[in-house]
Amino acid sequence: MLGAEDLIHVVGKGETIYSISRFYQIAPEELMKANGINDPAKLQIGSRLIIPPSAFSEIKITTDNTKTQSLVNYNVVKGDTLYSIAKKEGISVQALLDLNKFASNHVIKAGDSIKVPGKNAGNSTQGAAVVTAAGKPGETNTVFSLRWPVNPKEIAYMTGQMGVIVEGELFESVKSLTQGRVISAGPWRKFGKVAIVEVSGGYFYMYGGCESLSVKVGDKIAPGAELGKLGINTVSEKPNLFFMVFRGESPIDPAKAPRAGNVKI
Repeated sequence: MLGAEDLIHVVGKGETIYSISRFYQIAPEELMKANGINDPAKLQIGSRLIIPPSAFSEIKITTDNTKTQSLVNYNVVKGDTLYSIAKKEGISVQALLDLNKFASNHVIKAGDSIKVPGKNAGNSTQGAAVVTAAGKPGETNTVFSLRWPVNPKEIAYMTGQMGVIVEGELFESVKSLTQGRVISAGPWRKFGKVAIVEVSGGYFYMYGGCESLSVKVGDKIAPGAELGKLGINTVSEKPNLFFMVFRGESPIDPAKAPRAGNVKI
């Protein structure tokens, strides 16, 4: 039985118990048990499934500052190499590759923007690698020049994840970056109230940390549509949006996720 406080998922065309459970990173048997399903072959389009609280259990939002690292953007100039930048920052080349999720044979070029350790490593809140709006004189912070679901005061990459935590204003409108269909909506133990939007191309956009939601499952939304109002993260005591993007079952960097035009709405 669905409750008023359950995160639910509306089954779409082509979805199966297996594909849905893979997306939420839970066992098919757990999803079936939560919904009293005995025969997965009888799953119907439009069915409303309860998503167990254990979904996405591997996503960690740690507050252990020993595991955090403050990051800033660095604009590559002519003559820079990964080795020279790593040496200047006092880290290994492998550490620099890991920070940017580069392959071992990655080649940088002038004009690239990469992440390097900030001067206040270990002091960021919420266990994340922080990218601030301020950069070096004359630099444009490409992360902040993108359109985000809220007006960003600070953007932090979750420790070990491709998701971000975006600090905004309390009760600020959380706006969709794309058009799509709301497939899940409701409270989630880790993330407050959450809306997940399915987007063409196999993308799923997860907007968490809302105080309230303005949409329900099945709603079709346009770019810039309000999904909810931003709430307070009880750990950081700041208005934090938890934003993740998946393509299929794989997370991607939200800064590289498609947007419906890079103009603020």
